[in-house]
Amino acid sequence: MDALLNFLQTPTGIAVAVLVVLALVAVVVLVVRRPRPPEERPTREHEEGPSARPPEEAQPLPGGAGEGGEGARGPGAPASGTTAPAGPAPAEPAPSVPVPPVEVPESVPSRLERLRSRLSRSGAIGNALLSVFSRGDLTTEDWEEIEDTLLMADLGLPATEHIMDALRTRVRVQGTQDPAEVRQILSEELLTLVDPGMDRSLHLDHALSEEGAPLPATVLVVGVNGTGKTTTVGKLARLLVAEGDTVLLGAADTFRAAAADQLATWGERVGVEVVRADRDGADPASVAFDAVREGAERGVDVVMVDTAGRLQTKSTLMDELGKVKRVMERRAPVNEVLLVLDATTGQNGMRQAQVFADVVDVTGIVLTKLDGSAKGGIVVSVQKELGVPVKFVGLGEGADDLAPFDAQDFVSAIVGK
Repeated sequence: MDALLNFLQTPTGIAVAVLVVLALVAVVVLVVRRPRPPEERPTREHEEGPSARPPEEAQPLPGGAGEGGEGARGPGAPASGTTAPAGPAPAEPAPSVPVPPVEVPESVPSRLERLRSRLSRSGAIGNALLSVFSRGDLTTEDWEEIEDTLLMADLGLPATEHIMDALRTRVRVQGTQDPAEVRQILSEELLTLVDPGMDRSLHLDHALSEEGAPLPATVLVVGVNGTGKTTTVGKLARLLVAEGDTVLLGAADTFRAAAADQLATWGERVGVEVVRADRDGADPASVAFDAVREGAERGVDVVMVDTAGRLQTKSTLMDELGKVKRVMERRAPVNEVLLVLDATTGQNGMRQAQVFADVVDVTGIVLTKLDGSAKGGIVVSVQKELGVPVKFVGLGEGADDLAPFDAQDFVSAIVGK
């Protein structure tokens, strides 16, 4: 021991002692910083308290009534201290989507009676003429006012001149200036021009396929932008359903994004399905062909195809319309080509009708927006020019405000009763 103490007092002994002390300190530090097993580590709750728990852990279980008690576990939950079995949470039932009820369209006789009354109340032409007839003996100025009224009603110059010549001749022959008699003569001359004998029915005869099965009757609806073609197709579908026909619609207006959706909405209201393209800008002739093929396979009565609005001055678009009709005819004959005209466009509608008739052989006119308008004289001019009958008129924005055209009702509205 004395020898060890003597050694430690030497410079060499002191250095050895310092090294031993440093080694012991290093051993102590390593022992203190040694990682503990997981079970020995303190939890965050122990370290930082309950508030340090992540938000999702602090939330009560689904369906719980708050902290503590049976409500916190929910019915059938394991008791405190046990581990709930892992597994996916039960899926919540998807909310049911209400199916819109299928509407029952108004019957044809009912809508005819209602529209007849509305037409008689909206005869702006008749009101103007009645104010002239009520003056008694007609002067030269009165005759000129009658002529101006007919021209403003878009009867067209040839039809107006014909009527005025007939009026003056019959008034002179009969020797009358009585307003009621003059009004009656005008009514008779107008009715002759409107021609109540024209066939205004839809020809929906069914051709036979090569196998002898009946093919659906097909209707192609055309017109310029903004005349209400898609709405007319929807209203006409309601009219056909009201008469007991099964209908399938083809949305061949593939350039206006909302056209197919608008048509589908009309169809849903009366239980009519729509054949549409799977993308915007698809070939409209292909959609029309698919609609006729689908209609033949389903055995429906009528397939009606809506087309994109196009200006009559665009030759490429008009050629495309001719292609749509030719492609449809590969599956079934096209029974009707209906041209939709806006009554408020007047003589401009005449120019539209002439071009469309040259391209697709128009078989009938649907005249829209006739309610409250003084422009109904286009009925006379378009029929006189094309020899094509006005088959339907729209007198309002309601779903059933479309009805077959009646010549006598129309003339009565113009000249007044």
